[in-house]
Amino acid sequence: MAASRRLHRETLHGYESRLVEIGAELKRVRECAGLPQHVAEEAEALVKKYFEVVRGFPAEVVAVAVMWTAAKASGAPRPLEDFLKCSKADERRVRKAAWRLKEAMRQSKRPSIEDYVKTLAARVNLPAPVVKAAVDILERNRRVLFGKNPWVSAAAALWLVSLKKLGLLKALAEAAGTTPISIRNAAKRLRV
Repeated sequence: MAASRRLHRETLHGYESRLVEIGAELKRVRECAGLPQHVAEEAEALVKKYFEVVRGFPAEVVAVAVMWTAAKASGAPRPLEDFLKCSKADERRVRKAAWRLKEAMRQSKRPSIEDYVKTLAARVNLPAPVVKAAVDILERNRRVLFGKNPWVSAAAALWLVSLKKLGLLKALAEAAGTTPISIRNAAKRLRV
C-alpha cells in the first residue's frame, strides 16, 4: 500500500501535486494556529477557486495568505503574526498574495450589467424580450458604459427598448434610485 501511495504521489499532475503541497501546509498552519476545521475547509476552497491567482507563490506563502483570508471571512479574524509564527513565509510576500486574493474575490463578486437589467425589469414588471433587447444594446455599447453608473445605464437601455414611454421613465428612475434626466442623458450616449 505504501508503494502504491508513493507511486501515485510521484505521478500526480502539476496542479494536483501543487494542491497536495499547499494542503499539507494548510493543515500544519491550522494546527499550529489552533483554528477550527471550517476555516481550513474555507481556505482549501479558496485555493481551488483562485489557484491561478496564487500559483506563482511558494506553498507556505499561499497557505498563510489563504488561511489568514479565510479566518477573516469566517468571522474569526486573527493578526497575521499568529500565522507567521507557524510558518517560514516572508511577511511581505504573504501580504502581496493576500492582496491579490482579495482583489480576485472582489472582482468575482461584481454583478454583470445583465444582472442590473434583470433586477430593474423585475422591479417595474417588464417582460423577458425587453430584458434581452436591453442587454443586447448594452453589450454593443460596452465602451460607453465604462465608468458609468450601471443602474442608470440599465434603466436607459430598458427605456430605449420600451419605446421611450414617459410613465415607464419615471418608474425606472424610481426603481434605479436616480432621476429621469440622468436616464435620458444616458440614453443619448447609447447607440441603438
